Amino acid sequence: MRNTEPLGNNVMERIRDDLKECLGTKLKVKANKGRKIVIENMAILEETYPHVFVVRVETKSAPSQRVSYSYTDIITKTVELSYPETDEALFPWLNS
Repeated sequence: MRNTEPLGNNVMERIRDDLKECLGTKLKVKANKGRKIVIENMAILEETYPHVFVVRVETKSAPSQRVSYSYTDIITKTVELSYPETDEALFPWLNS
């Protein structure tokens, strides 16, 4: 019997599950905003929802703010998450 569930749903579920394990963790967020603009900030993972996750970004120039990203942003590499201490990617299995 073949699995009729699309591959993308399994990947998104795995990303969501991995992020749930990191709630409250400090992460380095690298976001591609287009037109060669890449923003890197430290953030704390606050919430995960069925289609998005929320981080509290810590900036030096402004008070912290909440930013949401979709799981597809991670799949398309628009957003990259890593551990700040080791600079190790949060989803190394996604590159293979």
